Amino acid sequence: MQEPVDTPTLSALSQSSISTQDKSSSVAQTSSVVPQPLRPSIVPPPSKPKGWNSGASANRMRRIIAEDPEWSLAIVPLLTELCIQQIVQNFQNNPILKQLLPEHKQKVLDLLSPNLPLAVTANLIHDESYWRRCCTQRWPVCHVANHGGSWKRMFFERHLENLLKHFIPNTTDPAVVLDLLPLCRDYVRRLRVHQFLPPVKLPTPPRGGDPSDSGSETEMEEPATDHYQLGELVAGLSHLEELDLVYGVKDCGMNFEWNLFLFTYGDCHSLAATIKACHTLKVFRLTRSKVDDDKSRILIHSLLDHPALEELDLSHNLIGDRGVRAAAKLLSHSRLRVLNLANNQVRAPGAQSLAHALAHNTNLISLNLRLNCIEDEGGQALAHALHTNRCLTTLHLGGNELSEPTATLLSQVLAINTTLTSINLSCNHIGLDGGKQLLEGMSDNSTLLEFDLRLSDVAQESEYLIGQALCANREAARQRTLNPSHLMSPVSAKDSENPAG
Repeated sequence: MQEPVDTPTLSALSQSSISTQDKSSSVAQTSSVVPQPLRPSIVPPPSKPKGWNSGASANRMRRIIAEDPEWSLAIVPLLTELCIQQIVQNFQNNPILKQLLPEHKQKVLDLLSPNLPLAVTANLIHDESYWRRCCTQRWPVCHVANHGGSWKRMFFERHLENLLKHFIPNTTDPAVVLDLLPLCRDYVRRLRVHQFLPPVKLPTPPRGGDPSDSGSETEMEEPATDHYQLGELVAGLSHLEELDLVYGVKDCGMNFEWNLFLFTYGDCHSLAATIKACHTLKVFRLTRSKVDDDKSRILIHSLLDHPALEELDLSHNLIGDRGVRAAAKLLSHSRLRVLNLANNQVRAPGAQSLAHALAHNTNLISLNLRLNCIEDEGGQALAHALHTNRCLTTLHLGGNELSEPTATLLSQVLAINTTLTSINLSCNHIGLDGGKQLLEGMSDNSTLLEFDLRLSDVAQESEYLIGQALCANREAARQRTLNPSHLMSPVSAKDSENPAG
């Protein structure tokens, strides 16, 4: 019968064998003279004999130290992540998006560069977060509310506007603009261009000899100064609703010339044909472009019987009474709701033409004639028209040389008119007596909410009492909004309280 092996003896033997291996390994390392290339020193773990005490010798084990600085313990990326990275890197040549799962599609959109060609992204990517990155990267100020709350619409509208602002006739290739049409036609609803560059004026080459020998002076024609023609572009924008234009040049500096701000007859005829053919146009603005009577008549004639136009803004131009007579005719042959002729050259005859059309109009809700010179003769004509008009809500007559006779007639209008909610008579000469007349008219009015009488020579007391009446009207309007039942007639309200039976 064999005796059991003593445990301390085995542990001592195992420790001695480990120390012997350590010494032999150290001797082998010192004996090697030839330098070896740098690589991780991985030592195989020693074999565990019987009775191996792991807790006692844990401190004697070697650690693996990587000598490669790029080596790490990070796990290998998932296959889906690797695929997403490849899709993003090759998206321009092979756009893959619709076939992906929703969560993978969102990851791809978050990683795509905003600088991808529009030919790739325009009709493929509809994610608003992607177009928001495109907008914020390109423009420091972004008012997306002015573009219907859509970042994609904002990008294409401002991108197209930028192309038009820097288009130079006879120099820039028209394909630069027209090639964008298939990509943006479904998204552009407003076009706001406040700069049109004229053609480049080349220096005239010197001629030898007497200039009179080369021919008559009529043969030396001036170069064309017409700007970019919008006809073909607007015809391709099937959803265009607003067109806001200014024919001028910004930041011209020392290169200033008056012809940089010239709206030519060629521009006028081309624009008239453009807006006439655009049946979706609701708002047309042409401001600060030196539009005179003749050009305004050409433009307005093209808008007669327009099926969709609701707002016309020709402010800050050179339109006189002849142009205003055309605008008065437009009121009877359109669905126009807003007309702005501020800061022109309208006088009493023009205001009388507007008053005649306004007396029978049932669509116009806002008329702006500020900074003209219609005087009392034109102001009284408009006041007479407001006796019968039942649709106008906003009237701006500031800075028109009006005085007490106009105020007297307007006070009568205030007593009977129930549609006007805002009147502006600032910067006129209403006077003390005119202010008292207006105050008397306000005592019988319950619908007017805004009445601007600044710098009109009205007594402070009258202006204060008119302000108090306006506050009462606004409070009554607020109560009517909160309690629509107050709009019911007394008889109907009584019947609702006492139902039959």
